[in-house]
Amino acid sequence: MSPTPQSRVIVLLSGGMDSCVCAALAVRDFDEVAALHVSYGQRTEQRERQSFLAICDRLNIKQRLVVRNEALRAVGGSALTDKNIAVPTTPVRTGQIPVTYVPFRNAHFLSVAVSWAEVLGASAIYIGAVEPDSSGYPDCRPAYYEAFNRVIQAGTKEGNIEILTPLIAMHKAEIIRLGLELNAPFDLTWSCYSGEDRACGMCDSCVLRLRAFAAAAAADPIPYEVSKV
Repeated sequence: MSPTPQSRVIVLLSGGMDSCVCAALAVRDFDEVAALHVSYGQRTEQRERQSFLAICDRLNIKQRLVVRNEALRAVGGSALTDKNIAVPTTPVRTGQIPVTYVPFRNAHFLSVAVSWAEVLGASAIYIGAVEPDSSGYPDCRPAYYEAFNRVIQAGTKEGNIEILTPLIAMHKAEIIRLGLELNAPFDLTWSCYSGEDRACGMCDSCVLRLRAFAAAAAADPIPYEVSKV
């Protein structure tokens, strides 16, 4: 879908690196941008919300919605929502879905975004899903979003809202380079699964982020306890 003048879009903005680049893209390409943040009882909930608000301020996104999803923490089954499950500090590529996967999480986020899009009259929803160089989460695959777009067509009033995944085929270093071109506020983002004051530098998300900045020959502007890269 090509941006058109006077279009209104919604960005799902977690406060992380990828969603921040999506927000910067949306601000560049669309006249009206609204940002949605979903808290779901994750370990770094407060820190991620802080990043969301700061990114919106920097990018001058005025229309914002913050909601809380109680179901994902109640369901559990993830190291991000269940403190009895440890966040791995040594990323392991076994081909299996890691314990940091939150079961079907993005469907919850997208459902809220689609409902809000119907109310606002938004034409599209940006989400920073990435398949390469990722943790292997099943709800970050292109087929998932193709299927979700069919659900939207069948299950909304007008059927004309589209989920856009502009980063989904990009490697993390490419996302960093794009973000730098867009002047995306990486200094305000938060990716760590565990820490809220300083990023741990050891969880899967931190390691992927640090490797991406190193591959892009750029300095990561956020503080780390340690760096395994």
